[in-house]
Amino acid sequence: MNPNIEFAIITGLSGAGRSEAIKCFEDMGFFCIDNLPPSLIPKMAELATLPGSKINQVAVVCDVRGGEFFDDLLEELQKLKELDIKYQILFLEASDEVLVKRFKETRRRHPLSEEGAIVEGIHKERHIMEQLRGQANLVIDTSGLASFELKDKIRTAILKQDKQKKGIMITIMSFGYKYGMPLDADLVMDVRFLPNPHYIEALRDFDGTNEKVCDFVLNRSESRTFIKKFTGLLAFLLPRYVVEGKTHLTIAIGCTGGKHRSVAIAEEAAKFLREKDYNVVVRHRDYQRSK
Repeated sequence: MNPNIEFAIITGLSGAGRSEAIKCFEDMGFFCIDNLPPSLIPKMAELATLPGSKINQVAVVCDVRGGEFFDDLLEELQKLKELDIKYQILFLEASDEVLVKRFKETRRRHPLSEEGAIVEGIHKERHIMEQLRGQANLVIDTSGLASFELKDKIRTAILKQDKQKKGIMITIMSFGYKYGMPLDADLVMDVRFLPNPHYIEALRDFDGTNEKVCDFVLNRSESRTFIKKFTGLLAFLLPRYVVEGKTHLTIAIGCTGGKHRSVAIAEEAAKFLREKDYNVVVRHRDYQRSK
C-alpha cells in the first residue's frame, strides 16, 4: 500500500459554498466526491492506495446531508490516521443573515429544518458542527466572498502547503491544421514556419517523440530562438493567469499534419513548464492519423 495520498475533507454549514469549493479542488486535479458517507472514506483511501492506482489526491464533501452517518465522521478520520494517510479539513461558514438570503434565493429547504424555519436549521447545524470546526485546518467565512474569491483563498491555502503546485492545470496539445483547429484552445501557436521532417524520407514515418525527429526540429538556430521566446512568453503569462483565477489552460501547438514539428515543440514546452513546477498534461491529437 502506498500511503502517499492526500485527502481533503470539505465540510461546513449548508449554503456556505461547499459546491464551489469542490469545483476548485477538481480544477486542481483532485478526484472529487460530493456527499460521501463518512464510513466510506477509509474504503476510498484503500482503493486509492492499491498498486497501480493513479489517484493520489482525493477531496470529499461530508456534511449533515448524510444524516446520522455524519456523526461517524471524526471516528472515520481517525482510521485515516491509522492508515498513515494525511488529510486536511476545510470548514466553510457564513453569517446567519447571508445563509438565510442564499436559501431564499435558491428556494431550497435547509436540510435540518423540517418545518421550513431556515434560522432554526442554521442554529442546529452550527451546534452539530462545532467540534468538527475546532479540528479544521482551514476555516473560511464566505459571507462577503464572490465564488472566484473563495476559490482563490482555497488555492492560496493549498499552495502554501505544497509549494510545487502552481494552482493551474495546463494541457499542451499538438495538432494538425489539416484536421482543423482545436475548439477548446486558449492559446494557439503555429509552428509551420519550421523545416518539415515530412520531406526527409528517413524521418517521415516517425513522429515528434522520436529522437532523430526531435534533433531535426529542435537543433536549428530558428528553433532555438523560437523556443526561447515562446517559453519566455509562457513564463510571463502563466503567473498572471493564476492571479486572475484561471484554473485550466489549453495551449495548442500546430503544424501541417500534427505529427512532427508540433509534437516535438509540445514536448519541449511541457518539459520547460514541468521544470517550473506546473502541472502539465501533454496530448498529441493527430500524430497517429497523419500520413
